[in-house]
Amino acid sequence: MMNVSLEALEQEMLKPSAALVNDIAQLDGDIIVLGAGGKMGPDLIKLALNAINAAGVKKKVIGVSRFSDTELLKELTDAGMEAISGDLLDERFLESLPEVPNVMYMAGTKFGTTGNESYTWAMNAYLPGRVAQKFRHSRIVAFSTGNIYPYSPISSGGCSEEQLPAPVGEYGQSCLGRERMFEHFSKQYQTPVLIYRLNYAIDFKYGVLLEIAKSVLEERPIDLATANVNVIWQGDANEVALRAFQHCSSPPKLLNVTGPETLSVEWVAKEFGHLFNKKPTFVNQPQHTALLSNAAECSRLFGYPKTSVKQMIALLAHWLLNGGKVNKKPTHFQEREGKY
Repeated sequence: MMNVSLEALEQEMLKPSAALVNDIAQLDGDIIVLGAGGKMGPDLIKLALNAINAAGVKKKVIGVSRFSDTELLKELTDAGMEAISGDLLDERFLESLPEVPNVMYMAGTKFGTTGNESYTWAMNAYLPGRVAQKFRHSRIVAFSTGNIYPYSPISSGGCSEEQLPAPVGEYGQSCLGRERMFEHFSKQYQTPVLIYRLNYAIDFKYGVLLEIAKSVLEERPIDLATANVNVIWQGDANEVALRAFQHCSSPPKLLNVTGPETLSVEWVAKEFGHLFNKKPTFVNQPQHTALLSNAAECSRLFGYPKTSVKQMIALLAHWLLNGGKVNKKPTHFQEREGKY
C-alpha cells in the first residue's frame, strides 16, 4: 500500500499534464464555469488554475454557483477563482453574467428526479436553452451523460457517438433535451459547442468504484444485475473537459468520455477483496446489457487516461483504509429503469 498522506495524494492528482498546459496556453480568453459547486466543478477549477499557472499566461477562471457551502467557496477563491454567486434559473442573474469566450457548462440535476420531474426538466432542458442564447458568442463545452444511450450488450464495446439516443427514464430524456437545446442554438448562431457525454467519473470521495469498495469493506452484498460499467478517473475526465474547448464546432461535436475498458463489477470487487483481506459476496444474476459507452474517439483525440483502473482501485483502498472523507450520495449505477 502506498506511503503518502491523503492531502498530498489529492494535490498530486490535481497536477495538469503537459498537453493540458499547452492547450491552455493556446486558448484565447477567460473561462467561466457554470455549475461550479457540483461534484466535479471544484477540482476542474483547481486543475484549470494550476494549468494556467504552469503555462505562465494571464487568464481568469470564474465560478458560478449558488455556493451554499461557504467552506468550499473560500477554498476556491483562495485558490484563485473569481466567484459569482446566484441561481442560474433566475433570468436577471443569468443575464447579468459577463460575456466570456469559454463556457464550461456543468449545471444539472440527477438525484431526486423521481417525484421532482418538473424541476429536472427546468434544470436539464430549459436552462441549457437560455444559457445557449446568453453565451451564443462563446465556445461551450456542455456536460452531458451516457444516460442518453440505450442499454447495449456487454460484448458490444458500448455505444459510440453514432448511436441514436434512446434514453431510459425521465432523467436521461431530460439530458437529451439539454443536448438538443445546445444543438439547436449552435446551429442557429453558429456557436462552437462540444457535447461531453460522461460515464461514471471516479474520485476519492464518490463514484462506482468507491461504492463497490465500501460494500466489500463493510461486508455488504454487491448487486450484480448491472455487472459491467465504464469508469474514468475524475482528474482525467476534467483534463479532457478543459482540452475539449479546442474541439468545439457547429453543429456540436459529440464526445463520449470514459475509460477504455468494459469493467466487470465482480472482478473489481474481488480486487478490493484482496486489498482488504475480505471475501466479497454478491446478489442477483448479471444481465446481458448495461449502460456502456465507447470512448474510442476520446482516446484518439486525447490519448488513453493516465490513471489506470488498477491505480484507481489502489488509490481508493488507501483512501478508505486511512479514513478519507467520502460523499454519501450514491451513484445508483445499478438502476436499470432510469429512475434516480
